[in-house]
Order: sequence, then structure tokens, then C-alpha cells
Amino acid sequence: MDHEIDAFTEYLSVEKGLARQSIEAYARDLSTYVNYLQIEAGFSDWSQVNKAHVMSYLQHLMDADKASSTVSRSLSALKSFHQFLVMEGYVTTNPARQIERPRQAGILPKTLSMSEVEALFCAADGERPIDIRTTAMLELLYSTGMRVSELVELKLSDLNLDMGFVHCTGKGNKERIIPMGEFATVSIKNYLDHGRSQLIRNERHELLFVNHHGRKMSRQGFWKLIRTVAQKAGILKELSPHTLRHSFATHLLDNGADLRSVQEMLGHSDISTTQIYTHISQNRMRDVYKKHHPRA
Repeated sequence: MDHEIDAFTEYLSVEKGLARQSIEAYARDLSTYVNYLQIEAGFSDWSQVNKAHVMSYLQHLMDADKASSTVSRSLSALKSFHQFLVMEGYVTTNPARQIERPRQAGILPKTLSMSEVEALFCAADGERPIDIRTTAMLELLYSTGMRVSELVELKLSDLNLDMGFVHCTGKGNKERIIPMGEFATVSIKNYLDHGRSQLIRNERHELLFVNHHGRKMSRQGFWKLIRTVAQKAGILKELSPHTLRHSFATHLLDNGADLRSVQEMLGHSDISTTQIYTHISQNRMRDVYKKHHPRA
């Protein structure tokens, strides 16, 4: 049964172009699934698996107090994998196809207020090349809502500063064009003029953002960087690069942007993923109402 999983992960890499982290997550979920089927049901072939067995496995996860988001992610992996088995002719039916995802608890993503965003930028400000770079990265992240994995992969050729947009390659190698705000454009120009050339030294590559060695900035490196800046800004809430992506979407909707445009800028394939930000806006509206209406 492991042979088919290996074939599936190769398919995700070569045909779908998924990121390594996504493929590893699929592999972990399917490895747990196989162990359950072999130990609990004694299966040795995928043709033996039916809908009841998939349901039993999902119940096993819930009995182990796994979060509904974890169960939902596992089900997505099973659906994709069993569909691959059908497509490749290993089996004739997908036993997970009609199983619905468990309802997830309404945990909303953390966002920054406008004042916290300003405090973050003020804390990052400085004259050193690394400060200029950090400001440019934060401004671009908040201006476009891109993922940090997309940010660190940007090349010089992805920028069009005259027109004010950036070319971005996201999950599954899907490309999109995102407009940049004036603040981000100015910050990037400043970085190109006074930061990158001093950081890159003798390195020769097209990557836009680099670390203090002049090499590629890692996701983990930027994660540490943004936490350091947040601490300097006095922001006590837990902060990650994704917080700026969430803030980008929420602030756009708060100020009247339409959901479809926000979906396109975020690179969401399904608008239901974007709709969570409307709930954040509604909650904020409710808080404002309760605070300011005389008879709330």
C-alpha cells in the first residue's frame, strides 16, 4: 500500500507542482491512514477499502481528540489520494468522495489594528541596510497580502514599480498580479537604492530580498525577524508573517473592498476561504456598535 502513496506524492510534486511542505503533510496523513487500515482492518490492498472504513478512520481521529481542522485536512488528503487511485486505475471507485468535512469551530485568524500596523512599521524603521530591507518586506507583505513563502521567492523581474504591481507565483505554481500601494513602492525603491546593493556584496542572483549574508532570506528567518520587530513595537499578541496577510484582507473589506477582488489578490481558489474575513469584519462592526451606540 505504500507503493501507491509514493506514486501519489510524486504526482503531487511533478504534475501538481505542490510545495515540499504540502507534500510532506499529505504523506504524514496518508501514512497514519495506512497504519490504521493495516492494524485495525488487516488490509493489504486499496481495493478492500470502502466508505465505512474511511468513516471509521475519521471517527478514530475524532475519538483521539484531534481538532476538526486536522480531521478536515486528513479527509482532503484521503479524497485526493483515492481519486488518484481511480485515475491511475488502481481501483474503480473513490470511497471518500461523498463524505462531508466535519464542521470546524469558528476560530478566526488574528489580525492587527491599523494603529498596530503603524507601530510595526515605525519599529522597523532605520538607516541600516537591514532596516531598510525589513521595512520594504513588511510594507510589501501588508500591501499585497502575499504569503511569506511567496515573498522570499520574489525576483527583481517580478516587480513593475512604474505601474505599481508585483508578479507572484503561489501554491500549485499559480500566478497572479497584485497591485502595490504607494508606501510599498517607495520602500522597495529605497531598498533597491540603499539596501540590497550593500547586502548582496559579491553574490550574483536575481532574488529581491536577501539576508545579511547576501543570500536568500528563509521563511524561518523572516518569521524571527517579524517577531523581533513586533516586540520592539510593543505588540503583545502572537504575531506571524501570516498575520499581515490576514490584516491586509480584513482592512480591505473594512474599507469597502468587494470579496471577489480580495479573493483574487490573496490567490484563493475558492471564495469560501476568503469569506472568513467577512466574519472578522462583522465581529468588529458589532464591537464598535456595542461600544458607541447609546442603547446597545
